[in-house]
Amino acid sequence: MSEVASTGGANVPFAIPVRVYIEDTDAGGIVYYVNYLKFMERSRTEFLRQYGYDKPAILDDGSLLVVHRAEVNYRRSARLDDLLSVTTEVDTLARTNVLFKQGIYRGNELLCEGLIRIACVNPDTMRPCAMPPGMREQLATVA
Repeated sequence: MSEVASTGGANVPFAIPVRVYIEDTDAGGIVYYVNYLKFMERSRTEFLRQYGYDKPAILDDGSLLVVHRAEVNYRRSARLDDLLSVTTEVDTLARTNVLFKQGIYRGNELLCEGLIRIACVNPDTMRPCAMPPGMREQLATVA
Protein backbone atom coordinates (compact mmCIF):
# COMPACT_ATOMS: atom_id res chain seq x y z
CA MET A 1 0.00 0.00 0.00
CA SER A 2 1.27 3.41 -0.88
CA GLU A 3 1.68 5.99 1.85
CA VAL A 4 1.15 8.79 -0.66
CA ALA A 5 -1.69 11.06 0.28
CA SER A 6 -3.84 13.07 -2.08
CA THR A 7 -3.46 16.78 -1.55
CA GLY A 8 -7.06 17.51 -2.30
CA GLY A 9 -7.97 20.21 -4.75
CA ALA A 10 -11.17 21.76 -6.01
CA ASN A 11 -13.95 19.96 -4.11
CA VAL A 12 -11.66 16.98 -3.41
CA PRO A 13 -10.76 16.50 0.25
CA PHE A 14 -7.29 15.53 1.43
CA ALA A 15 -7.11 11.73 1.80
CA ILE A 16 -4.71 9.02 2.90
CA PRO A 17 -4.96 5.27 2.33
CA VAL A 18 -5.16 2.98 5.37
CA ARG A 19 -5.04 -0.81 5.23
CA VAL A 20 -6.89 -2.65 8.03
CA TYR A 21 -4.53 -5.00 9.86
CA ILE A 22 -5.39 -7.71 12.38
CA GLU A 23 -4.29 -5.39 15.22
CA ASP A 24 -7.10 -3.01 14.19
CA THR A 25 -9.85 -5.60 14.56
CA ASP A 26 -11.78 -7.38 17.26
CA ALA A 27 -12.35 -11.14 17.54
CA GLY A 28 -14.98 -10.93 14.79
CA GLY A 29 -12.56 -9.40 12.30
CA ILE A 30 -14.21 -5.97 12.25
CA VAL A 31 -12.45 -2.73 13.08
CA TYR A 32 -12.67 -1.90 16.78
CA TYR A 33 -14.56 1.39 17.17
CA VAL A 34 -11.71 3.45 18.70
CA ASN A 35 -9.41 2.63 15.78
CA TYR A 36 -11.52 4.80 13.46
CA LEU A 37 -10.39 7.74 15.62
CA LYS A 38 -6.78 6.63 15.19
CA PHE A 39 -7.22 6.53 11.42
CA MET A 40 -8.68 10.06 11.53
CA GLU A 41 -5.74 11.25 13.65
CA ARG A 42 -3.31 9.95 11.03
CA SER A 43 -5.15 11.78 8.27
CA ARG A 44 -5.24 15.08 10.21
CA THR A 45 -1.53 14.73 10.97
CA GLU A 46 -0.67 14.17 7.31
CA PHE A 47 -3.00 17.00 6.31
CA LEU A 48 -1.05 19.41 8.54
CA ARG A 49 2.28 17.90 7.44
CA GLN A 50 1.61 19.09 3.88
CA TYR A 51 1.72 22.65 5.28
CA GLY A 52 5.12 22.09 6.91
CA TYR A 53 4.01 21.03 10.40
CA ASP A 54 6.10 17.88 10.92
CA LYS A 55 5.03 17.50 14.55
CA PRO A 56 1.65 19.21 14.46
CA ALA A 57 0.79 18.49 18.11
CA ILE A 58 3.58 20.88 19.17
CA LEU A 59 3.79 24.10 17.20
CA ASP A 60 6.90 26.20 16.61
CA ASP A 61 5.71 28.86 19.06
CA GLY A 62 5.38 26.22 21.80
CA SER A 63 1.59 26.04 21.76
CA LEU A 64 -0.13 22.66 21.58
CA LEU A 65 -2.91 21.31 19.40
CA VAL A 66 -5.29 19.08 21.36
CA VAL A 67 -8.56 17.35 20.62
CA HIS A 68 -11.30 19.37 22.28
CA ARG A 69 -14.33 17.50 20.97
CA ALA A 70 -15.04 14.47 18.82
CA GLU A 71 -18.40 13.56 17.32
CA VAL A 72 -18.37 10.28 15.41
CA ASN A 73 -21.08 8.51 13.44
CA TYR A 74 -20.42 4.85 12.68
CA ARG A 75 -22.37 3.67 9.59
CA ARG A 76 -20.82 0.39 8.45
CA SER A 77 -18.02 -1.84 9.67
CA ALA A 78 -14.59 -2.01 8.08
CA ARG A 79 -13.05 -5.48 8.04
CA LEU A 80 -9.67 -7.12 8.11
CA ASP A 81 -7.59 -6.32 4.99
CA ASP A 82 -9.94 -3.59 3.72
CA LEU A 83 -8.23 -0.70 1.98
CA LEU A 84 -9.75 2.49 3.31
CA SER A 85 -9.51 6.13 2.33
CA VAL A 86 -9.50 8.58 5.25
CA THR A 87 -10.42 12.14 4.33
CA THR A 88 -9.81 15.43 6.11
CA GLU A 89 -11.33 18.82 5.36
CA VAL A 90 -11.41 22.08 7.29
CA ASP A 91 -15.05 22.73 8.15
CA THR A 92 -14.79 25.81 10.38
CA LEU A 93 -11.82 27.91 11.40
CA ALA A 94 -11.83 30.12 14.49
CA ARG A 95 -9.16 32.13 16.30
CA THR A 96 -8.31 29.36 18.79
CA ASN A 97 -9.58 26.20 17.11
CA VAL A 98 -10.38 24.39 13.90
CA LEU A 99 -13.21 21.98 13.19
CA PHE A 100 -12.23 19.14 10.86
CA LYS A 101 -14.78 17.15 8.91
CA GLN A 102 -13.49 13.63 8.35
CA GLY A 103 -14.70 10.52 6.57
CA ILE A 104 -13.57 6.92 6.27
CA TYR A 105 -14.49 5.20 3.02
CA ARG A 106 -14.20 1.75 1.53
CA GLY A 107 -14.37 2.59 -2.15
CA ASN A 108 -17.28 5.02 -2.44
CA GLU A 109 -19.04 3.67 0.66
CA LEU A 110 -18.93 5.96 3.70
CA LEU A 111 -18.20 3.80 6.76
CA CYS A 112 -17.59 6.42 9.42
CA GLU A 113 -17.76 10.20 9.63
CA GLY A 114 -16.52 12.57 12.27
CA LEU A 115 -16.39 16.19 13.32
CA ILE A 116 -13.21 16.73 15.33
CA ARG A 117 -12.51 20.08 16.99
CA ILE A 118 -8.82 20.76 17.58
CA ALA A 119 -7.97 23.58 19.99
CA CYS A 120 -4.75 25.52 20.29
CA VAL A 121 -3.68 25.76 23.94
CA ASN A 122 -0.90 27.29 25.99
CA PRO A 123 1.21 24.36 27.29
CA ASP A 124 1.70 25.92 30.75
CA THR A 125 -1.92 26.76 31.49
CA MET A 126 -3.68 24.39 29.06
CA ARG A 127 -6.01 27.30 28.32
CA PRO A 128 -7.05 28.23 24.78
CA CYS A 129 -4.75 30.60 22.93
CA ALA A 130 -4.68 32.07 19.45
CA MET A 131 -3.52 29.80 16.69
CA PRO A 132 -0.23 30.99 15.16
CA PRO A 133 -1.09 33.49 12.40
CA GLY A 134 0.79 31.57 9.70
CA MET A 135 -1.09 28.36 10.46
CA ARG A 136 -4.42 30.14 10.57
CA GLU A 137 -3.69 31.83 7.23
CA GLN A 138 -2.78 28.49 5.62
CA LEU A 139 -5.90 26.77 6.93
CA ALA A 140 -8.07 29.71 5.85
CA THR A 141 -7.13 29.00 2.23
CA VAL A 142 -8.94 25.63 2.43
CA ALA A 143 -11.69 26.48 4.92
